[in-house]
Order: sequence, then structure tokens, then C-alpha cells
Amino acid sequence: MRAAVVTGPGGPEVFAVQEIEDPQPGPEEALVAVEATALNRADLLQRRGRYPVPVGIRGDVPGLEMAGTVIETGERVTAFKPGDQVMALLGGGGYASRVAVHERMLMPVPEGMTFEQAASIPEVFLTAFDAMFLQCGLQPGERFLVHAAGSGVGTAAVQMASVVGCETFGTAGSDEKLAKAAELGLDVGVNYHDADFAEVIAERTGGRGVDVILDVIGAEYWARNLQSLAPRGRMVIVGTMSGSKLEVDLGALMGKRLRVHGTMLRSRSLEEKATLTQEFARRMLPLFASGRLVPVIDAVYPLEEVAEAHRHMEANANFGKIVLQVGDGD
Repeated sequence: MRAAVVTGPGGPEVFAVQEIEDPQPGPEEALVAVEATALNRADLLQRRGRYPVPVGIRGDVPGLEMAGTVIETGERVTAFKPGDQVMALLGGGGYASRVAVHERMLMPVPEGMTFEQAASIPEVFLTAFDAMFLQCGLQPGERFLVHAAGSGVGTAAVQMASVVGCETFGTAGSDEKLAKAAELGLDVGVNYHDADFAEVIAERTGGRGVDVILDVIGAEYWARNLQSLAPRGRMVIVGTMSGSKLEVDLGALMGKRLRVHGTMLRSRSLEEKATLTQEFARRMLPLFASGRLVPVIDAVYPLEEVAEAHRHMEANANFGKIVLQVGDGD
């Protein structure tokens, strides 16, 4: 099978598209012909040698999600059959034309959706769904803030918060990204180059703050995040783009009875990830078929241009997902 292989830690130039051995599905796994995958910031870290992969996963082929067609199933697989169009969160290996996936991790591609669109769903929508609803218990009518509203996780979070009836706040680095996010349901956008989000939130909420924050920035936003949370507010940290080291004032947490969660999907057990997948499929997947939720794609590249796709993500210019077309037609 074809795969975009990291030949050594470094920049985007370390990728080489090579032929590697096909995976062999286990008794509860399906072999899937991958048509498309999508980039995530973890892929950039893995390429640089700074993101260890789970045990049993190849470390030189990134890719945390995919969409494709089932071509073979293990003897104990009952939910899917050859020919089914599926999508899934992966521990790795999505930049290859074949993957073996446990059947409980598979979700059907929503009707009428392309493989490129479907490949844009699993990582960011599952990450946001878990963070917002399972970790923080976001409820209809609450106020919700997401940082990097134009990122893959950001565009997923804005939509899901809006569709359940929350007032949504978001930050981004350009008015263009905020305008696009508004089309997805963002109520209040803050360009962090022009304004302090904590001041805007205080003004718009009469000083009360928001109930839930989904943060991908980390250390730089810590103090202002706590300032922006309402009493008994919850924050979940899913990324640390500005760093992970900081000095903490515990009084800020105690006085408002705040809760702070940290979360990561890749290191979880199969059982945890499968349970999350099934809950997301039950609660959110029907909303894609009805058009109330949509995958947001910024750009699509062929697998041979994987290095350019990585450069595009590193430039932080994308709104939504960057997709790789993987299918090799065999």
C-alpha cells in the first residue's frame, strides 16, 4: 500500500510517499481502503519526533482519522461489511491507503457526503464533543467560549454549541475567520490582535462570564480564561499552542469554584475511545445527514503534496480542515 512516511524527525521535507506492507485485520477489525484523511496539529508534532505514538502503532505514518471503504472484515465483525463507506478516529496510520480498524471505532459516512468531508469529522468533532459535553457537561442556554474558532476543533465546537442552544463566543486572529465562524453559529467573535477577549466577555455578559471554555492555547490564556469564567464555570484544555508551563493562582479557582479539565484522545484505551465514538454517533451523527452540522474544509491536497499541506497548517492560515486525498484506485 502507499503511505506518506516520515523518514526522520524534521520539517515537511522529511515526508516520502512509499510502498509499505498492508496491515492485517484482527478478528474484530475491518480492513479499510482509505480514500481521504485530514491533518491535525498532533501530526506536526509527530513529524518532528515530539509526539509518541501508542503501543502497536507505526511511528512513521501519521494520520488520526480517515474515511474510506471496507474491503475485508474479521470473522467476529458484525456491524459492517465489504463495500460499506466508513469513517473513524485512528491511533495513527491515516496517511496510508489501508488501515485496520476495530469495528466499534467505525461510523458510517453520512448520506450524500464525500470522503473528503467525512475524513474531516472524526478527530475534531469527537475531540470537541468529548471536551464540551462529556468533560464539561455543557447545557443548552449556557455561554460557551472556544479559542481558535477558525481551527478544525473550533469550527466543530462552534457548530455543536450553537445547535444545542448555547450563546457562543470565539477568538481568532483575523476578521475574515470570525466572519466565517459567524456563518457557523458564532455569536460574539474577538480578533485577538485588536481586543482582549476577557474584556469583551465581561462587557457582553455584564461581568458574569461564560460557563464553559474550550482552550487550545494554554499558558498564555490561563489567567484571562479564569477571569472569563462565571462562578462554577468549567474549562477544558485540549492543546497548549502557547506553552504548558505557568504559575497558578489557586485562589482564582477556589473563589469561583471553578473546574479545569485536561484531555487527550490518542492515549486512551480502545474501550474509552469506542464508547466515545458510539455516544457521538448516537447524539450527533444524525445532525450531519440533516445538514445542521457540516464538516468545514479549507484545502484538499493529493497525498504526494503532503509536505505542502503541512506547510499550509504551520502557516496558521487555514479555516477548518486540511484534507489529504489518499485513495490509489486499487
